[in-house]
Amino acid sequence: MTSSSPGIEHLTFARGVRASARRSPNKVAVRSEGRELRYHQLVSRFSRLGAFAADGLGMQLGDRAAILSPNCAEYIEVALGLGERGYALATLNHRLTPREVAEILDDCTPRVLFVHPVVAQSAVAALELMAAPRPRLITFGRVYEALLQDASDTMPTVKFPEWTTFSIPYTSGTTGKPKGVMLPHRSRVLTAFALASEFDCYGPDDDFLALTPMAHGAGFLYPMASIFLGGSCTLMADFDPEETVAAMASGRSTGVFLVPTQFHKMFTLPERTLDRYRGGGRLKSILANAAPLPQSTKEQIIDYYGEGLLHEMYGSTEAGIVTNMRPQFQLLKDTCVGTPFACTEVELRDDDGQPVADGQPGELFSRSPYLFNGYLGLPEATAETLREDNWLTVGDIAVRDEDGFYYIVDRKKDMVISGGLNVYPGDVERVIARIAGVAECAVVGLPNPQWGEQLAAFVIAQPGSALTAEAIEAACREALASYKIPREVHFIEALPRNANGKVLKKDLRATYAR
Repeated sequence: MTSSSPGIEHLTFARGVRASARRSPNKVAVRSEGRELRYHQLVSRFSRLGAFAADGLGMQLGDRAAILSPNCAEYIEVALGLGERGYALATLNHRLTPREVAEILDDCTPRVLFVHPVVAQSAVAALELMAAPRPRLITFGRVYEALLQDASDTMPTVKFPEWTTFSIPYTSGTTGKPKGVMLPHRSRVLTAFALASEFDCYGPDDDFLALTPMAHGAGFLYPMASIFLGGSCTLMADFDPEETVAAMASGRSTGVFLVPTQFHKMFTLPERTLDRYRGGGRLKSILANAAPLPQSTKEQIIDYYGEGLLHEMYGSTEAGIVTNMRPQFQLLKDTCVGTPFACTEVELRDDDGQPVADGQPGELFSRSPYLFNGYLGLPEATAETLREDNWLTVGDIAVRDEDGFYYIVDRKKDMVISGGLNVYPGDVERVIARIAGVAECAVVGLPNPQWGEQLAAFVIAQPGSALTAEAIEAACREALASYKIPREVHFIEALPRNANGKVLKKDLRATYAR
């Protein structure tokens, strides 16, 4: 297939990596599982993978593949090799159960499934549960290496539109069946350039530390952007708190992306361990998103690593990064997610679609070059999310202050109506999270015959804490209106989460509903 714009070089990650390899062929591109891949090796390997997919599997432009694996160098090879030829890659979380994997494979119907040996048995079990035709199974290791050896490493000449789907991560499925989010080449490449403009860790001399699964949109993008822009990335297959603080202090990494639960686990390490690794080494940027970062945790990060490093972003798989709270404002604006990201427009609207005034909650809509193509096979869900004139919403409620900074209030679908009054659980969670002795918390609405719904707080106390329900209620009464105070407080060992780490509030409601 020829391009609609002949003579114009199209935006793909593979072309950027090829350019980086021309400039510095012997530079380390990827470190993973105790080995290093230099740029010339990476290009040769992903070229061979793409050639095998075309010649050995007979894949055509628009076909799909899938991958089930923790972070590894092969993950990047598969993404680049397939993407360069216009094949979309569905990225499955390797912690999913076989039944969950089977459901996603039935949804995306891939021609081939690439698997890491640590989840090979789970993959075989998933294939047995599929209703759709089963894809070919290729496990990284001896068979995979033999396939690469026999394939050509010649650069392909195929061209395709930049809005062709590159990757398909799946939504968390916290409120329903996971949906395949089709992300085009154009949006991913433009996001990589925007990362370089926003964060000081994406130059040729930088090394990005990748700790979160590449199955996620953000976990995939951040290390891929580093090699697209000529730097290096270090992939960790699993998150270990002590290994992470040691790696961040090592002097190699200049950028890292973490989610709030990972920060929490790091800061519960023994004091002697934290003292050993205190400071940021060569770090230039610490990136955080995927869930709200409590203000108390922000303060811990800044105290431990110093000022000028922490960025907290708000976004979604569908919209990409929407806002960024830049380092200089972290201690000036409490629980704030910042101002719009580069080339991004943001509007807050009421239920009638009209803009709301500053200080008033509204549904957040964004428009940018980073949006998704739609949900795979779900045109109605796509139309609900991607509205007229390419304004996108995932149902989050936010407030804008008079300085133009945004605060995420809650998910629209998590809003509780108690006695006819709207309550956003996120408001209550932020108060509880700041109480001494609280490790984590979640607030949901439970049925109540008099009020319709009543608030219930589920709290994980820090080890050794003497935290009580009365202390939580007192703190809420001091900070919140009476109708926002939880009527129940449950101390639990762990919050229910899905394989992507998102809290399953629907499970809390189902378990504790009266």
